[in-house]
Amino acid sequence: MPPSIDKPVATSPIDKPVALVIGASRGIGRQVAIDLAKKGYAVVVSAKSTTSPSALKSLSPFPPDPNSSLSTITTVAHEITTLHSGTALAIPCDTSDPTGTSLKTLVASTIKAYGHLDVLVYNSGAIWWSSVSGTPLKRYQLMQRVNADGLYAAVQYSLPHLHESTYGGRIVVVCPPIYSRFFRGKTAYAMGKVGMSVLVKGLAMDFDREGVVLSPKTATGEGDGAVTRKRGMAISGIWPAVAIESAATAKQMTNKDNQGQDELRRDLRKPEIFSDAILDILEAPAEKVNGELLLDEDFLREQCGVTDFDKYSVVEGAKPRRIMPKILPDLRVEEQDDEGVRYDSAKEERRKGAKL
Repeated sequence: MPPSIDKPVATSPIDKPVALVIGASRGIGRQVAIDLAKKGYAVVVSAKSTTSPSALKSLSPFPPDPNSSLSTITTVAHEITTLHSGTALAIPCDTSDPTGTSLKTLVASTIKAYGHLDVLVYNSGAIWWSSVSGTPLKRYQLMQRVNADGLYAAVQYSLPHLHESTYGGRIVVVCPPIYSRFFRGKTAYAMGKVGMSVLVKGLAMDFDREGVVLSPKTATGEGDGAVTRKRGMAISGIWPAVAIESAATAKQMTNKDNQGQDELRRDLRKPEIFSDAILDILEAPAEKVNGELLLDEDFLREQCGVTDFDKYSVVEGAKPRRIMPKILPDLRVEEQDDEGVRYDSAKEERRKGAKL
């Protein structure tokens, strides 16, 4: 069983990078958590769903279907520690909490357990695809809380610790590139997801301003110094070029006959492609990925030299349909570096002695 958050894993900071994966109970998030652990990370597996000790003991088969409700942060952490000899801790959180308290407690518990935080992966998400008139206000508000607001809270509480990371301090967000077709038929959903993409772009600019993207050099100008961070800080967005098998696609299967299910499965890829892309993003130089809104397939092909994508197909021999544009718009403008007169509301309030 994974240790309780009331019993820290180590009395001193653990001697391996620490990754917090939010939205890790099933599908993509589960795979990312497992692969990070295999890569040598101590992983905090977080989401809402948990399994009681008695239910975990009697669960068969184990591990459960990764896209079913039987897959929880408890089972994922237990899978990592027992089947993969990794280091993992299951800590529940509710990203829809409007106060942000749940995420604040999650980050604090991560630091309590492992002593530091080096990577934040935000995969939590709420989905409702419909027109504006077909999306009730309560659905819109839930998506905003889980998607944009939850990400913002997770980043706010994680940033002080990521700035202290000797491994570099990286954030990876599951959010799309920004282009107009994405808004069609799911405007309310797109408002939150594109808001997450804007945070990626904006925080990346903050990192550039703060000078934390490029890794510090040694006195000789080569490599990283012994006491400096190994890599620079960066935030990146990642989105699938082809639909990935998940709890959402499993739900779609229930409304189709056998032929329809087979056709859908032929257009799906395994979550390993997404996890492989995230692991490579974390290894890339910060200046190459900071502020980038990446597609898994394109990044693996163009930056990592991957040519065999057939291995990721759910149905062997199938050629899944690409759902994303081949060419995406460049959001930069000619006056990109012209900031005009800088104004910082936080600095101004502090100057007046106000409490933020």
